[in-house]
Amino acid sequence: MSLEWIIRIITDNWAMFLRGAGVTLLIAFVGTVIGAAIGLLAGVIRTIPVPESGPKKVILKVVNIVLSIYIEFFRGTPMIVQAMVIYYGSAMAFGFDMNVMVAAFIVVSINTGAYMAEIVRGGIISIDKGQFEAAQAIGMNHVQTMWNVVMPQVIRNILPATGNHFIINIKDTSVLNVISVSELYFLTKSVAGNNFRYFESFFVACMIYFVMTFAVTKILRHFEKKLDGPDSYTMVDAKAK
Repeated sequence: MSLEWIIRIITDNWAMFLRGAGVTLLIAFVGTVIGAAIGLLAGVIRTIPVPESGPKKVILKVVNIVLSIYIEFFRGTPMIVQAMVIYYGSAMAFGFDMNVMVAAFIVVSINTGAYMAEIVRGGIISIDKGQFEAAQAIGMNHVQTMWNVVMPQVIRNILPATGNHFIINIKDTSVLNVISVSELYFLTKSVAGNNFRYFESFFVACMIYFVMTFAVTKILRHFEKKLDGPDSYTMVDAKAK
């Protein structure tokens, strides 16, 4: 490895590296946000109590089967294969010429949603049943219980897992090069192909990935501490006021 070549590669191609890093962060962020929303919706639906009879039971059964198939399929297949199927498959099967960025957002979002659905479901199940019973005792229905009692706790509990998936998505966007998305890995291949210094080029990319994931980790931990509140609380005497 030549330090001189690393400096030269950065100097000559910094704009390309910066553009690739920006696309990587954009895809990872949008995919994580949309995926988290999909996961929240799927997780809540899968925890709705199923009545013993009636049309609601049939509807919930069908919806749960569909969601189970979606979750198992996208958790059980590689993202790189999903990208190929969604991008090239949509063109071959339906004649739909999809934009590569749109395909990237769809792939990362639905893949993240499948994992987040199980994370959310686990977060809801972890809430003590006594809180559900207490909410029902004061007249709340299931939607009100989820919105006012359960979800604030679940969101806080799943925040570390969501942040972890954001970091995973930053790295996993590299597989989208198979559909020619101009993210960091794809552009690094172009840089390496131009100068034939593959080791130095990908070493620079490696450092950029590390900086992005490290910075995101620190930012997420900061927000987690903010949600936790201060370590000590001062009790205020109402009479003193």
